[in-house]
Amino acid sequence: MRYSLYFLSLFFSLSMFSQQEDAWVYFKDKPNAQVFLDNPLQMLTQRALDRRANQNIALNVTDAPLEKSYVDQIKASTGITILAKSKWMNSLHIRGTQSSIAALTANSFVDKVVYANRNLNSSSGKVTVSPVENKNVTAKVKIDYPYGNGANQIQMLNGQVLHQQNFTGDGKVIAVLDAGFPGVNTAQPFQNLINNNRILGGYDFVARSDNFYTGNNHGTLVLSTMGGYKENALIGTAPDASYYLFITEDVVNENPVEESYWVEAAEKADSLGVDIITSSLGYFSFDNPNYSHIYSDMNGSTNFISRGAEIAFSKGIIVVASAGNEGNSSEPHIGGPADAVSVITVGAVSASKVKAGFSSIGPTSDNRIKPDVMAQGAPSAVSNTAGTITTSNGTSFSCPIMAGMIACLWQAHPSKTNQEIRQMILQSSDRYTTPDNNYGYGIPNFGSALGVQSFENTTTFTVHPNPAKTTISFSFSHLNTPASVIIYSVLGQKVLEQQVTLENQDVSLQALKSGLYFYSFDAEGLHRTGKIIKQ
Repeated sequence: MRYSLYFLSLFFSLSMFSQQEDAWVYFKDKPNAQVFLDNPLQMLTQRALDRRANQNIALNVTDAPLEKSYVDQIKASTGITILAKSKWMNSLHIRGTQSSIAALTANSFVDKVVYANRNLNSSSGKVTVSPVENKNVTAKVKIDYPYGNGANQIQMLNGQVLHQQNFTGDGKVIAVLDAGFPGVNTAQPFQNLINNNRILGGYDFVARSDNFYTGNNHGTLVLSTMGGYKENALIGTAPDASYYLFITEDVVNENPVEESYWVEAAEKADSLGVDIITSSLGYFSFDNPNYSHIYSDMNGSTNFISRGAEIAFSKGIIVVASAGNEGNSSEPHIGGPADAVSVITVGAVSASKVKAGFSSIGPTSDNRIKPDVMAQGAPSAVSNTAGTITTSNGTSFSCPIMAGMIACLWQAHPSKTNQEIRQMILQSSDRYTTPDNNYGYGIPNFGSALGVQSFENTTTFTVHPNPAKTTISFSFSHLNTPASVIIYSVLGQKVLEQQVTLENQDVSLQALKSGLYFYSFDAEGLHRTGKIIKQ
């Protein structure tokens, strides 16, 4: 029996070391980085350099490519397969046996190896490119778009105000990272993009193929919410933006390499000069439970994909991610990259602005507010691969709806940085003063962020007297429905809520102590926030 136990133990030991594992191998340096930094057009397009220059972002060593000799030595190592590369992380995603992977640490240029299986760690492409055409167009008159079934998902965000002034995403480039884009090159709702050369290129990082009009139809539905154009049926939030389409999701296998594909695609998007990355993908659990994340990983700095998203933001890109659809599950929290600090994480609400039960929630494990904002995702109007306009549920669709509107807003404010645009969106949201981990900062008002509430700008709004002793008036015109006034303490606690009308615009402050308060005023098509002082 003793010998049997010995050989059984030996068998399991050998099995463990012969099993294929995923890992990241990190390099210590980039010895030839300065050569590339002195010649940046070898690694970045002029558009990418312009984006950095416009936001005063300097080049650094993360912009330089991996050291080729290091990559070649890893590639030649026995039992090792390279699955993905990241210049930002100075790393390779590899697969091999535990013994083969461990042997890589003998190379002097290897900094560390991190296994996808946390139990094994010592501590617990080619892209088809077309040029972007920037057009300076000034709207002379109000333009009304025949939104059709997609009207509410735009009007909820007051996005029609931007469209009416011809801010429709023109000159902005959006990279869509998803599971596939079949039908985009043939279906009628995408012909506006095709005919105007607004599909700039793409790549399938999973299959390592130039054919990106393939794969799962999820990306097709996602793109339609931004770039679709079918009059009286569906018009997307950014019909005149330009797009790169990248496949990074393996719909057959759920494996951490998908996070590496995502970062690789984000790096390519950066080098091509994109302005916005939108991704309706999220990672928490994998097929191999040893690879799965745990809630404590959702701190914005642990997950490979979230770290990559944060670097993308540091390059001047706005990153928009879906919150996820696990709100009704035993683990309802957001995954990566939605947990990243600078990512605009989007949850889903119904047409009546009520949070969808499936929409994943915060906080992050380091107790930050997530999601950031909300948009309609229960349901959203989308186009399928045949060009039929239908509906679908998920934060997968509220996310690109938001991303398209962000492109329009940035077109309207081209001198703003990505950080400034992000803050403008949050500050325009209807729960900005009282965020929570279900709605985040709420539903943005892009008319407010633009600086106008409507094209005609006929509504007047004043709050007086301010400071006030007993009563304050919220005066407004040209609104036919009651407005909601909510007053908050400096700690964000709701202390008063009242409806006001054209006939009765006064709010009594007699129950409040003297001091500083914040107000939120909401009516159909009009959102205002501000400060009041009770004397």
